[in-house]
Amino acid sequence: MTVFMGDDWAEDHHDVYLMNEDGKKLAGRRLPEGLDGIGMFHELVVDHIADPAEVIVGIETDRGLWVSALVAAGYQVYAINPFAASRYRDRHNVAGAKSDAGDAKMLADLVRTDRHNHRQIAGDTPEAEALRIMARGHQNLIWTRTRQTNALRSALREYYPAALEAFDDLADRDCLAVLAKAPTPTAGADLTLGQIQAALKRGGRQRNIERRAAEIQTALRTAQIAAPAAITEAFAATTRGAIGIIVELNRQITQLETTLTASFEQHPDSDIYHSQPGFGVVLGARALGEFGDDPNRYANTKSRRNYAGTSPLTIASGKKKAVLARYVRNRRLYDALDQAAFCALTQSPGCRQFYDQRRAKGDLHHQALRALANRLVSILHGCLEHRTLYNEDIAWAHRQPTPVKEDQQAA
Repeated sequence: MTVFMGDDWAEDHHDVYLMNEDGKKLAGRRLPEGLDGIGMFHELVVDHIADPAEVIVGIETDRGLWVSALVAAGYQVYAINPFAASRYRDRHNVAGAKSDAGDAKMLADLVRTDRHNHRQIAGDTPEAEALRIMARGHQNLIWTRTRQTNALRSALREYYPAALEAFDDLADRDCLAVLAKAPTPTAGADLTLGQIQAALKRGGRQRNIERRAAEIQTALRTAQIAAPAAITEAFAATTRGAIGIIVELNRQITQLETTLTASFEQHPDSDIYHSQPGFGVVLGARALGEFGDDPNRYANTKSRRNYAGTSPLTIASGKKKAVLARYVRNRRLYDALDQAAFCALTQSPGCRQFYDQRRAKGDLHHQALRALANRLVSILHGCLEHRTLYNEDIAWAHRQPTPVKEDQQAA
């Protein structure tokens, strides 16, 4: 007999609801998080099944120790998107009532009647999961650094605009080295060429030191409106703190990228991803981690494109029809594919031709880039399915004009 379990999770507990194929309640409890809770979960279902595969679980997450334990036990676990769960709740409760126990029952009902419209948690390998964790951590550090540099830029605009003239990239080693030496406009203007050169060397620059030092000195000595001394010193204190944070973030990003590279290169699919135009180590690792490596996860090319968010979304009602971009998507995966498509423009003649053709038809830059990313996902799916590397001629052969034979030209 198949039974259906709804699991409404929270940080420290789980509300579960067990029903049979007719929707009749078999059990319902609040379980604690952790090993004790998993043990109680097993006790709830053990009297109703002969095989763990007969338990179908609906839960609004696809990760964590609890979910891993359910999958390891042999249960069929469906990760339900919270938006889909919310819409399903509205189908059965128009009054708007909501409770944890009620959500658990709703999830059990959902996997009992509508699981064919949802995806079972993929059987990715631990190596792919580890890549996803590291790639997301690497991207999170980059996002954090961007927030810090934006805050630093805002502060410099308030009291030290000459620094913004000297440095375009506030996370660059030259900028950090010089601002650490001279965090105020007066200190910056007083720097000699020798002091700037020494700072650049400490920061790691090895080439064009004299020329770059002269450019920085000229910019820092540009006339500007001076803020009051007290304000300047206060901003200088915050700048020193921001510089320390950005320096450490740069170091951690570099270290994590080294580890990510080593793990990516050891994965069996890395050669296929690395062969795709536009994919380097970081973008390849992000895409592999987000796509996963379960060979049965995507039924066909369309399924993979839909998950990637690169395929268009058609909305048709009556006489109206619109083809739009998918905005409900895996943002990390889409960003990686978008960057890869942009990089592919200079690496693949086929990609460049495809992009130019889309632009000639009236697509804007991002529309043409999205279409190219969609095409590259199809190519990637085929390479993974057949275990072959990317081949420029095979990938774009169907888009090349058929050569005209000499006898046809004579005719």
